[in-house]
Amino acid sequence: MTTTTYLVTGMTCGHCVASVTEEIGLIAGAEEVTVELVKGGESAVTVTSAHDLDPTAVEAAIEEAGYQLALQNS
Repeated sequence: MTTTTYLVTGMTCGHCVASVTEEIGLIAGAEEVTVELVKGGESAVTVTSAHDLDPTAVEAAIEEAGYQLALQNS
């Protein structure tokens, strides 16, 4: 199992959380997505997966939900 936290900007509400969670959840290997919402700041999106996820796929999923990846931490 791998756990990675991504910082995401632009999220302001529960709908934002649901959108990001849904899009990242569609990535093969993603098993759990949790979000610590920081309204108007950098929200922490933690992804637990069976293996390391392709960072490009994660960024694309976040952008598909309508938000931006701020910074990646392991």
